[in-house]
Amino acid sequence: MPDITLLIVDDHPVVRDGLRGMFAAAGGFEVLGEAADGRQAVALAEELRPDVVLMDLRMPGGDGVEAITEISRRGLPCRILVLTTYDTDTDTIPAIEAGATGYLLKDAPRDDLFNAVRAAAQGRSVLSPAIASRLVSRVRAPRSDTLSTRELEVLRLVSRGTSNREIAGELFISEATVKTHLTHIYAKLDVNDRAAAVATAYDRHLLP
Repeated sequence: MPDITLLIVDDHPVVRDGLRGMFAAAGGFEVLGEAADGRQAVALAEELRPDVVLMDLRMPGGDGVEAITEISRRGLPCRILVLTTYDTDTDTIPAIEAGATGYLLKDAPRDDLFNAVRAAAQGRSVLSPAIASRLVSRVRAPRSDTLSTRELEVLRLVSRGTSNREIAGELFISEATVKTHLTHIYAKLDVNDRAAAVATAYDRHLLP
């Protein structure tokens, strides 16, 4: 069988070098290129057309969710496997909704990583056991209007009159992710705009 081709996306050069070395030593994989941020990832995914993109999430210069969204929008044939240290719902849900085929944590054993890449290349979904367990619990649990920690962070900044762009810079996320958080906040608080969200949050003592 031909080697599975890869694009590695991570803002840390040491991580990229380590992953490249692992896949080279394993055999059956070919790393076509590396990207240090989301924008570069989209450009290289279109140019190189890898089988699988290994995508980190939080990166300066364009985050992973934003890149996943754009790669999916362009209809590129590559599968996207998130490889990150972040496992909260505010990270996993947007990534999967954006089009990620799988979600793995960086502390996964190397054999699990290799198997996940092979599965992703075949179009099969693969999730870290901890992620899968929590997603199942989330689906089974009754709907809650409780704001997540990240949503509260966004709302606190909104209450100070901070713009979406400034919030993105403060929290090291994209403006698109900020808008997603705001959409969830509005739905949970049953409001339609920023001012109403802040007022309702104060009424419910969600903000100090």
